Amino acid sequence: MNADRIILHSDCNAFYASCEELLDASLKDVPMAVAGDPEKKHGIILAKNEKAKKYGIVTAETVQSAFRKCPHLVTVAPHHGFYMQISKRINEIYLQYTDLVEPFSIDESYLDVTGSIGLFGKSPQQLADEIRHRVKAEIGVSVSIGVSFCKVFAKMGSEYKKPDATTCITRENVQTILYPQPVENFMFIGAATAARLKKAGVYTIGDLAHTQVQTLMQLFGKQGASLHRAVNGEDNEPVRSYFEKREVKSIGNSMTFYRDLRQLSEIKSALSALSASVAVRLRDENKKCLCVQIQIRDNEFRTISRQKTLHQPTWLQREITDVALHLLTENWSIGKPIRLLGVTAAELYDADESFHQVSFFAEEQNNDRQEKIEDTMAVLRKKYGRQVVSFGHSAHGDLGLDELENGRRKKD
Repeated sequence: MNADRIILHSDCNAFYASCEELLDASLKDVPMAVAGDPEKKHGIILAKNEKAKKYGIVTAETVQSAFRKCPHLVTVAPHHGFYMQISKRINEIYLQYTDLVEPFSIDESYLDVTGSIGLFGKSPQQLADEIRHRVKAEIGVSVSIGVSFCKVFAKMGSEYKKPDATTCITRENVQTILYPQPVENFMFIGAATAARLKKAGVYTIGDLAHTQVQTLMQLFGKQGASLHRAVNGEDNEPVRSYFEKREVKSIGNSMTFYRDLRQLSEIKSALSALSASVAVRLRDENKKCLCVQIQIRDNEFRTISRQKTLHQPTWLQREITDVALHLLTENWSIGKPIRLLGVTAAELYDADESFHQVSFFAEEQNNDRQEKIEDTMAVLRKKYGRQVVSFGHSAHGDLGLDELENGRRKKD
């Protein structure tokens, strides 16, 4: 029987807030939050430090709500470029222990130390503690690390105790650590899924682990089988090398706005900016998409997603924008507040190999002209930088759309 793998999941604690405290040490002494537009008190809370957390301030609540809880809260604007630099430095520490380092997000990474742990003469717990202490001493950011035999349980371990802690989940203690927790604490389970499980009598992670796979498949289809494997520690997904080139399956961008969008003109501006950023990245990857997806979230965090399959692959900004706008107007009442929009290009094909349906219609001739225009824009961006051609959204500068141009918004 093969020995279990040793997987670590390292999660930076209050990462954005910790980075801001590196830029300004005085922020450690006050309740502080990183927010979308601190001067105008618009937008949402992106991160908060421990002192702000004690006032009940939570990530994703509105800035106005946070100030009601803590009137003397100090808010700062995000510095996304700096966060990327710190993330890279933290991963460089991880790479001194294994090349199997797989960033999961800007502040989370998986490490597989199965093959390298013997070089350090330490137990998995001791190795994780060493990594934690080094990141804190050398970077100034605290991390929590989960250690287990699979990726899912390693991530659950990093969530179990925070901040600045190591939790080992083994086959021997999994029933003690995970099973008593509410079922909604398990990975992959959101509010709707948890509600369906509780209706079926599944209240804890232990209940879920003991539920028959057939029952879960009746509730959730094929996803039920995946959920059964995950909760029973049968996840065998590998940790990929930091240096492995990832296959791009989709390219998207989303944005939480400084204020709610209600007018059609500002919605068009936002979709145009998001589509432009996606189109640029499609060209960078030499990909075209056959499917456009949008995500819409209102000011009460209700979210819908819609998608449309195209007649042929595209990387044209105008075409992606038009499809995104059509999806929105067909599925959303203009005037109803929008807090977040996302645009994603899916079903990707290599641009050199993607099929093209010959057409004599004016629409195709217009696309040919648009292709030439956007080809020229791509050349200009490559030669002079992305900022040389703007997205044309100056009329709605108070939404924060300029951050898409400057690469400071999260990408999928």
